[in-house]
Amino acid sequence: MKKKIIYSALSMLLVFILSAFSMSFDNTSNKKKFVVVLDAGHGGHDPGNRGNGYKEKDIALKVVLAVGKALEKDDRFKVVYTRDTDTFIELHERGKIANKAKADLFVSVHCNSHRSQAYGTETFVLGLHANDENFNVAKNENSVILLEDNYEANYDGFDPNSPESIIGLILSQEEYLDQSLVLASFVQNRFNKTLKRKSRGVKQAGFVVLHQTYMPSVLIELGFLTNNKEGKYLNSKKGQEEMAKSIITSIIDYKESLDAAYYVPEPEIPEIISNDSITQVVGEQLYDGITFKVQIAAGSNDIELEPRNFNGLDQLSKIQFDQLYKYYFGSTSNYNLIKELKDVAVGKGYASCFVVAFKNNEIIPLTEALKIDTSSN
Repeated sequence: MKKKIIYSALSMLLVFILSAFSMSFDNTSNKKKFVVVLDAGHGGHDPGNRGNGYKEKDIALKVVLAVGKALEKDDRFKVVYTRDTDTFIELHERGKIANKAKADLFVSVHCNSHRSQAYGTETFVLGLHANDENFNVAKNENSVILLEDNYEANYDGFDPNSPESIIGLILSQEEYLDQSLVLASFVQNRFNKTLKRKSRGVKQAGFVVLHQTYMPSVLIELGFLTNNKEGKYLNSKKGQEEMAKSIITSIIDYKESLDAAYYVPEPEIPEIISNDSITQVVGEQLYDGITFKVQIAAGSNDIELEPRNFNGLDQLSKIQFDQLYKYYFGSTSNYNLIKELKDVAVGKGYASCFVVAFKNNEIIPLTEALKIDTSSN
């Protein structure tokens, strides 16, 4: 009888262990992947620009497929294409594809053209064009809507030739501007430093395809097909593979930067006193050698550190990373306090701000900073 009870208990224990293992496996396999929507510009009866006889639609598609193939091998990513063949997809449909996929990122790939021998790469985010050149690039890419049936209804009277129409595009992407600028800077820096391509910088302009999306979005101009040397490079297998590899690395770097900044397990810390003074806390959580700051903005413009420029916030600082400026609020080794300062920044309109950590004046992953022993404090 005792043996039967023991065997029964062991059987129940084995079932429990197997069930727990199965649940653990399921949780791992169901972990949300980072969804990237890749958009090859033009397609079908829309060849894009035909500089030097090359077809923008073909080059963009080959680069996009190469990027997607590599990301699909990485378990962290899920790739969605707006087109993976030579088909014509209307601009508003491209945005719908990304929104339906609940994408974390939208990357549109194009090639540039000019009446001169201009050359170089540039990456755009949605924004007011700073000059006529940016407007003309956006106008050229937006003009594809004229090839669509019933485009007046699809775009609510949008006129790709009108600067006033483009101004109306901007507000919907404002929430994602900072993150879009970060990715755009990664892309441009990688093109420039790894491939030694001329960088024409990170720019803002009114692209309809970016307006249609509700996530961080960039439009990459790989270079000028109208430039004899650059057009030949972009039309070559070597050029397409190299440009694709740079984009792949930039997307991975961007995803990992988000992991470090946002997905941090909260440590057990004492509650903050509800008080008008943001410096009064219960039980300081100090980290020796670590400085915490709240990143409130990032962009290519060098902005004066005045409260009037940052919705009244003071305690400001900035650091230049290549062509990108990052702006910070607060500076403390007290993790409780920086969380309170983050709430202040959110209250001032910086809903997407986040905490970053520095050690020896170098930014480090927040997860690493929070592992430092605070028992002596």
